[in-house]
Amino acid sequence: MEREKLGIFAGQGHLPDMLAETCRREGRPFCFIAIEGQTPPALVEADEHFWTHFGAVGATIEALRDRGVELLTMAGRMQRPKMGSLKPDAKGTKLMARLGLSLFSGDDKLLRTITQFFEEEGFRIIGADALLADALTPTGVLGQISPSAADREDIQLGVREARALGARDEGQAVIVQARQVLGYEDITGTDALIARCAPLKREGAGGVLVKVMKPGQERRADLPAMGVETVRRMHEAGFAGIAMEAGHSLLLGRDEAVAEADAAGIFLYGVEAQP
Repeated sequence: MEREKLGIFAGQGHLPDMLAETCRREGRPFCFIAIEGQTPPALVEADEHFWTHFGAVGATIEALRDRGVELLTMAGRMQRPKMGSLKPDAKGTKLMARLGLSLFSGDDKLLRTITQFFEEEGFRIIGADALLADALTPTGVLGQISPSAADREDIQLGVREARALGARDEGQAVIVQARQVLGYEDITGTDALIARCAPLKREGAGGVLVKVMKPGQERRADLPAMGVETVRRMHEAGFAGIAMEAGHSLLLGRDEAVAEADAAGIFLYGVEAQP
């Protein structure tokens, strides 16, 4: 029996390519939805794809139906477009009216509205974890380096602060050192958080990036994720380690990320965060 064809809204990072590789391995047909100004052209050029832009919602839906796409998933980092750059078609205007102020606020409300809109058009939406179950962060120490007692205190504080941040739909991550929050993730993302916090690092050891799913989050659209690049950035900043929510986040390229962390002397840890 032929598998349903998957449409991958492709942003930046490793996740879109990982999903495509899984589809190839499982014999599932797929098509990249490439977004102008967002999707790296080299990612999609060797596979079935079509180009679109954020406002062309009706044209995108028509192209998906023409290609027999039944499933949709969102994968990879995307920058929020400037309002002046949007040129919505009729369905795009309808979607923008629903989005309202969420165009300018947190990601979860925005992505939840987009997900519901495409469901109403007859598509089934799945999260990346539905295809990449092996990429879900496991519980506990993931490499050779374990968090110290002080690190574990910072992790617990970070979980509380990150969950409160997520409840406001403002971000998924914080950096904590010596029981003090150095910074909170915002719309600019995790890499920018690390860059902002690097000059704030205190003398001595410590400093933990804690990243968890937002309470009640639409997990099909924006699960917390990290890979080897995050490990490298944390090492360059001089921090001690990374804690991701076990079972509710994606550790992309786990073997490579763990090897990088071990070589750098920083820890990777899967923390139980949800009540």
